[in-house]
Amino acid sequence: MTERLLLWYRARTQREQRLVLAGGVIAVLAIAYLLIVPLNDALESERGRHATDVIALGDTQVRVDAVKAAQAERIAPLDGPLETLIRTRANDAGFALAAVTPQGGDRVAIAIASARPGALTAWVADLEAAGVLVEQLATTDNGDRTVAVQMTLRARGQ
Repeated sequence: MTERLLLWYRARTQREQRLVLAGGVIAVLAIAYLLIVPLNDALESERGRHATDVIALGDTQVRVDAVKAAQAERIAPLDGPLETLIRTRANDAGFALAAVTPQGGDRVAIAIASARPGALTAWVADLEAAGVLVEQLATTDNGDRTVAVQMTLRARGQ
């Protein structure tokens, strides 16, 4: 095949040979251009996708770090029964419990006849820090700067 092409080329005049060479060079340049431009466009597209993916990776890493931090701060399970913990914490805070009614193994309803609102709020915050959540809280003004409290508490995660 190459011999036939070479014979054909040599059979041309010098002017035709130059014209064929120029056409060949132009054809090679055109093919190279048509290959390089789409590759360049594809490269630019991939750069854009890469930038988007890097941002998404950063967002994901932030979320993973937040989950890890939340897991590290996770409150340990209660040491004993919820009812015992509530009685002990109420006694330590100076609250006299009028009633303690267990409602299954994970809930306790309590009543306090008289509590100062500020001390009650601090006690509830302390309970929540220890892993006890308030499900219901109702207060009634006693008229002497104290409130009567009805509360339902449960252990976190249950």
